[in-house]
Amino acid sequence: MPTMDPASKGLGNEALPPIPAKRYFTIGEVSELCCVKPHVLRYWEQEFTQLKPVKRRGNRRYYQHHEVLLVRRIRELLYNEGFTISGARNRLADMPSVAQPTQPGPPAAARPAAEERSPELAGLRTDQRSELRAELLDIARLLTRAETPGEEKNAGSS
Repeated sequence: MPTMDPASKGLGNEALPPIPAKRYFTIGEVSELCCVKPHVLRYWEQEFTQLKPVKRRGNRRYYQHHEVLLVRRIRELLYNEGFTISGARNRLADMPSVAQPTQPGPPAAARPAAEERSPELAGLRTDQRSELRAELLDIARLLTRAETPGEEKNAGSS
């Protein structure tokens, strides 16, 4: 009896369309761009910790470009290379540049817009927000410096 590999099922041989230059993609768009059904994408979110689309109003998912690339990589591992979910998870962990954004933590675009984080900021211009942010960072630096001498005293008295 012949074995059925994923390629013979038609799961991995389709040519994928180019990814448009946009910031966010809906789950339907990612589904079309990666030839993977939306329910599979939702399942992969549970299985692959690197796949964390931004969720906005009503729990709507918005994927970024690096996440679309990650979905394509997961699809390739599972459908074309024959990995199990666990094996694909391990392979992605070995390849952090493919699996994760280049900067640690969530990318700036993944953060909610200022209006969503704090409606009070909605009326501020971008330059006013930047100035406010700079002042807050200065305050945080001052607070960090204020804590440092106390820590040094404790360390020196032991």
